[in-house]
Amino acid sequence: MSSSPPSAPTDAKAEARGTARALGLVSVAILCSRILGLVREVVLNSLFGSKQGVWGLDCLLMAFKAPNMLRDLFAEGALSTAFVTVFSKKIQSEGEAAAWKLGQKMMTLAAVFMSIISALGVLLAPIIIGLLAYGWRDDPEKVAFTTLLARIMYPFILLVSLAALVMGMLNARKVFFVPAMSSTFFNVGSMLAGGILGWWLDPEFGTTAVICFAVGTLVGGLLQLLVQLPALKKVGFRFAADFGWKDAGVKHTLQLMWPAIISGSVVQVNVLLNTLFASYVSGNGPVTWLNNAFRLMQLPLGLFGVGLATVSLPTLARMATNGISDDFRGTLSKALRMGMTLSIPSAVGLAMLAWPIMSLVYGNGRAATNPEHVPGCALALQTYAIGLVFYSGLKVLQPAFYAIEKRFVPMYVSIVCVLASAGLNYLFVIHLGLGHQYLALSTSLTAALNFLCLLIAMKCYAGRIGAKTLLLSAIKLSFAALGMAGVCWMALQTVLTGWNGMSIWMRGLSLGGTMAVAAGVYFGVSLLLKNEEVSDFLGALKRRIS
Repeated sequence: MSSSPPSAPTDAKAEARGTARALGLVSVAILCSRILGLVREVVLNSLFGSKQGVWGLDCLLMAFKAPNMLRDLFAEGALSTAFVTVFSKKIQSEGEAAAWKLGQKMMTLAAVFMSIISALGVLLAPIIIGLLAYGWRDDPEKVAFTTLLARIMYPFILLVSLAALVMGMLNARKVFFVPAMSSTFFNVGSMLAGGILGWWLDPEFGTTAVICFAVGTLVGGLLQLLVQLPALKKVGFRFAADFGWKDAGVKHTLQLMWPAIISGSVVQVNVLLNTLFASYVSGNGPVTWLNNAFRLMQLPLGLFGVGLATVSLPTLARMATNGISDDFRGTLSKALRMGMTLSIPSAVGLAMLAWPIMSLVYGNGRAATNPEHVPGCALALQTYAIGLVFYSGLKVLQPAFYAIEKRFVPMYVSIVCVLASAGLNYLFVIHLGLGHQYLALSTSLTAALNFLCLLIAMKCYAGRIGAKTLLLSAIKLSFAALGMAGVCWMALQTVLTGWNGMSIWMRGLSLGGTMAVAAGVYFGVSLLLKNEEVSDFLGALKRRIS
C-alpha cells in the first residue's frame, strides 16, 4: 500500500523527547532479554560449572563463538545498521511501497546467502575450531567435541539474519518493543529446549546434555524470528521472493554493509581473539570466565548502549537525508551524553562489586564446588567494566557515520583497533604469560581508542557536536561516580563482610540494597550538580511508571 513520505523531523527537542520515550520501551524489552540471557548462563554454569563439567561448558562456548560473532557482526550489526539506514531513507524519499519492495529483495538475498554460509560453516567446522581453539591442539577429544557442537549450531546464523532484517523494518516503522523483545524468546527457547531435552536424554547432565543445549540454540533462533512476523505483517509487509538484487537500494545497503562489518568488528573480533588466546591460558575455565563476565557486562550495555542506538539510528538517518543539520548534531550529542550518564554508574558498580555479583550469579549449583570459578569470573568482569562507557558510546557513534554517508571512517579506525588488540593480547598472554583478565583489559583499552578516534572524526565532519557539553557532563558524572564508589567500598567493609555465611536470599538482599543506595547517591549527586541528562532520564522514568 502506497502512502506519501512522512515529513522530516525538524525539532531536535521533540526528537529527543521521542527518543527518551522510545528508549524507555526498548530498555524494558532489552532488560527482559538480558536478564533471561543471564539466567541461561546461570543455568549452564550451575549444571556444568564443576571442575569436571566446565570442560564441556568451555567446548560449548567455544563452538558458539563463530556463529555468535557472525550474528553480532553481520546480522545484528552491519546488516541491521545498513538496512535500517537505507530503508528509513527509502520511506522518506520514495514512500512505503518502495521500502517494502526493498525489504522483499533483502529478505530473499539474506535467505540464500546465509544458507550458503551456514552450509560452509558445517563443512569447515574442523578447520574453524582448529584455528579458534589452537591452544587445545594437544587435547584432540576436546577439539572433536567442540567441532561437533559447532556443526549443530552453525545454521543459527541463517535464522538470526532473517530476524535482524525483520527487526530493522519494524524499527524503521517506529515499532521498537516487539523486536527488542524477540531475543527474549531466543533465551527462553534455547534454555527450555536444551534443558528439557538434556534432562530426558542425560539426567546426570554430562556431555550428551551439552549437545542438547546446542540443539536448543537453534530452537531459540527460530523463535526469535517467528515472534516478530505478526508485528511485521501488521505494519504492512507481505513477503514474496524477489531476486531483483541489482536494485539500487540493495546495492546501497551492500555498499554500506561491508565497511560496517569491518568497523563494527572491533568488540566482536576482540572477544573472539580473547577466546583464541584464552585457549593458551592453562587449565579449564578461562573461556567460560571471560564469557560469563562479558555476558554480565552486556546487561547494562544492552539496556543503554544498544537501546540508544536502536531508537536514535532511524532518527539520525532521516535527519541526515538533506545533509548534516543542527538537529542531527543535537540529537547525536544528546544520545552520547545519555549513554554516558547511564553507563558510568553501571561500570562503577560492576567493578567495585564484581566478586559478590559473580558469587551470587554464577557461584551456585555445581560451580560452587569449584574454588577458581567465582574469582576467575570477577577478575574478568572488573577489567571489562573499564571499557563499558566506551562500548556504550560506540553503539551510538558508529551508526551515525553511516547516516551521513561516511562509512569508511569507522572501518579504517576499526582495522587499527583490531591490530592493536591482537598485539596487546599477544604481549599479555604469549609474551608475558599473564592471566585471562588481561585479555579483557585489552578489549577495554581498544574500545577506548576506537571511541576517541571516532569522536574526533565526527567533530571534523559535523562541526559542533557539543564536545564541551559532553566534557562538562563527564566531569559532573565523575563526582557522582566517586560518591557511588564510596558507598560500594563501605558496603564491602561492613554489610557484605559476612558473605560466605549468608543464605542466597540474604546475599541478594544485601547486594541489592547496596546497589540501590549506591545508585541513589549517584543520581542524587548528579541532580545536585544539575546534570540535564539525569533529570531527563528520571523524568521519563517517572512518566513511564505513572
